Amino acid sequence: MQQGGKTVYGATVGILMLETQFPRIYGDMGNAMTWDFPVQYRVVPGATPDKVVRNSPTELIDNFIEAGRDLVRSGCDGITTNCGFLALIQDDIKQALGVPVATSSLMQVPMVQNLLPAGKRCGVITISKTSLTDDHMIAAGAPVDTPIVGTEGGRKLTTSILGDKLEIDFESCRLDMIDAGLEMVQSHPDVGAIVLECTNMVPYARDIRKVTGLPVFSIYSFIKWFQSGIMPRGFPLELDDPRW
Repeated sequence: MQQGGKTVYGATVGILMLETQFPRIYGDMGNAMTWDFPVQYRVVPGATPDKVVRNSPTELIDNFIEAGRDLVRSGCDGITTNCGFLALIQDDIKQALGVPVATSSLMQVPMVQNLLPAGKRCGVITISKTSLTDDHMIAAGAPVDTPIVGTEGGRKLTTSILGDKLEIDFESCRLDMIDAGLEMVQSHPDVGAIVLECTNMVPYARDIRKVTGLPVFSIYSFIKWFQSGIMPRGFPLELDDPRW
């Protein structure tokens, strides 16, 4: 006898999306083809990139909770979001929804820091260094003295995403990310690994790894780990040895 209780099965991770119109390529968490497991989405009304990053997402807590509850009702056993700056509402969301919640890629910083040898630190590349405050870092459990590099002085990435442009020059965005990676290792030689704050930076993680030589963690690495706990892989209780 099988037990029910949910509407949708198998898509256990729910993603709370900002209200946007810009294109989302493979690697962006808003492109469902990025994931090798099913996910569910809900758009949070009024949660524009500019409002969440450059202003306070705390004004939108009720909107995020309502959308999150809808995902839980649809069968999601864990919730994430598509903006690292939403670390500010992590506690509110997890308490309201009653399921595991991973609002921000920044939550990886303390874990990555613990992987590094003495004398090495975890650095962060963000879409807006001027907007990423101590409060965001504290909410994510990250040290406030974490080395941070922003892309707002670059060609296209910050202006395209926060400006919610209908068209994006992704090659220029890639060059912005390469520049940010190089700035990180040149300005902070003690950095031993990098966390990408912005969920739109995932397509460039491999480029950063190549130019810096450092491990690079993103919302993609975080949610793959998150999902593996919510839906652990099943293994047969047998020894598959062709000799026997």
